Amino acid sequence: ERFKALKTEGNDCVKQGKYEEAVNKYSECMRLNTEECTVYTNRALCYLKLYKYEEAKQDCDHVLQIEDSNIKAFYRRALAYKGLQVRKKNMAGI
Repeated sequence: ERFKALKTEGNDCVKQGKYEEAVNKYSECMRLNTEECTVYTNRALCYLKLYKYEEAKQDCDHVLQIEDSNIKAFYRRALAYKGLQVRKKNMAGI
């Protein structure tokens, strides 16, 4: 019950663009249940919105260890890699 409530609160935060708050809700969910993949892909989405690409990649990697065909995890991990590449190029240009 607590898990479902937190997940819903996290989803609501995402809809409102409150990504930091959503990350906290999803992280709390993970303490209650580490096997629920949607919480990880949702948190990865928030990390992408916050430009925290390494964290997003780690969440997606975790999901893919549990569900090796999770499309959202593959897609969001690709976005995280892309973000990391762009950041690397920008750093090299400084």
